[in-house]
Amino acid sequence: MTAVDLVALETKVKETYRLVAEQPYGTYHFEMGRSLAERLGYDGDLLDRVPRGAVDSFAGVGYVFGLAQLADGERVIDLGSGSGMDACYAAQLVGPHGRVVGVDFTPQQLDRARGLAAEAGLGRVEFREGRIESIPADAGTFDCGISNGVINLSADKARVFAEAARVLRPGGRLAIADIVTERPLKDSIVRDADLWAACIGGAAQQDEFVSAVESAGLTVTAMWRNPYEFISRRARDASATYGVKSISVLAVKTSG
Repeated sequence: MTAVDLVALETKVKETYRLVAEQPYGTYHFEMGRSLAERLGYDGDLLDRVPRGAVDSFAGVGYVFGLAQLADGERVIDLGSGSGMDACYAAQLVGPHGRVVGVDFTPQQLDRARGLAAEAGLGRVEFREGRIESIPADAGTFDCGISNGVINLSADKARVFAEAARVLRPGGRLAIADIVTERPLKDSIVRDADLWAACIGGAAQQDEFVSAVESAGLTVTAMWRNPYEFISRRARDASATYGVKSISVLAVKTSG
């Protein structure tokens, strides 16, 4: 994949997701909010227990919890936690004895997520500033990692998966929803920071994506396609031409 300007990419991603946090009803390449979440598979009753502001700023591309199958008392890390909807949703599933840590590098998203979780009294949810290529957590400390529509934004996906494997305990699992392609993207799309921030420009081909997961010491045990579509004409055109789609993947850590 042709390299994108990393400085331009980081600037664009932070700006886009600052707006997602501050203006959840704005116009973007992608859909957001509760109607999207419910169509992807989220339970309405559980969404009612998640801070509304976090639901409004939800910009995921799939439903990771059908694969994650979180249990009471588990420790979960959310890679690219945004305004905190998935982290707060996970907290309902792991119960009062569980623990959820969200990681994000956009200050406005972190501020919003922390404030919303505090207002909701979700003391078992913590948000840490950091990058998913260098996760601020000790090795082997989580039962499950989740990520929703974020890994495509990274220019070093192999490093992301290696870090995810590092922080999982042996036998731990990684449940992710992300954007992939069926055909190689042309260079002009890959170099376009705006299309990266829209979750298109950084999408890997599906077989390469799965290979990168397994190269990190994780074994893919389940995968499905999500009912997700982009909404802007530019994003839809790229999606139709290159087979850009959302998939969910479950992988288990098979090595210590």
